[in-house]
Amino acid sequence: MKKIVLGALLLMTATHFALALPITGGKIVVGNKLDTATFATGCFWCTEAMFKELKGVVSVTPGFSGGHTVNPSYEEVCTGTTGHAESCNIVYDPMKISFDELLEAFFTAHDPTQLNRQGNDVGTQYRSAVFYHNEEQKQKAEYYIKKINEEKAYPQPVVTQVVPFKVFYKAEDYHKDYYARNGEAPYCKYVIQPEVEKFKKIFAGKHLLKNN
Repeated sequence: MKKIVLGALLLMTATHFALALPITGGKIVVGNKLDTATFATGCFWCTEAMFKELKGVVSVTPGFSGGHTVNPSYEEVCTGTTGHAESCNIVYDPMKISFDELLEAFFTAHDPTQLNRQGNDVGTQYRSAVFYHNEEQKQKAEYYIKKINEEKAYPQPVVTQVVPFKVFYKAEDYHKDYYARNGEAPYCKYVIQPEVEKFKKIFAGKHLLKNN
């Protein structure tokens, strides 16, 4: 229920925000018209599976961001000593989906009030974070967090980090499309699948899913 309320709150504020906030800073452009968002919402297998469902999302790449270790392995990140969070680089078409809508998906895709964990996945590598690529992304993320806290969409305050993007390290190839390729594995079946189904249910009436 709280995620449905949160989605409604973000939709209500999106139009106001777009009109009220001046656009500052450039965009990350791939080719001539695509932008990039970098999010951490806990396990990147789940993040990738959910964001791939959205219209306008061209690619979702699992990897690591926010830490100090150069080109870390998955095993190193799992120790919690690299400073990196499991993250996804999301390349999207802003003519089909806006950064505001991606933020709505971000705050719907996980519990942003859990500090350094998501469910049974515990550690700084599972923290909630928006790695902003420009000042506009930063201001929008901070605005939504402020509104969510003011409206008490969650019982506890949001702990999502809003920090500048510095570098993204692509994870090993076997992490790509992990849920799609390993749907019958216990973690996929009992952890990721229910989250993806809830995500799709929330966005089904918003015309943002690829199969809508």
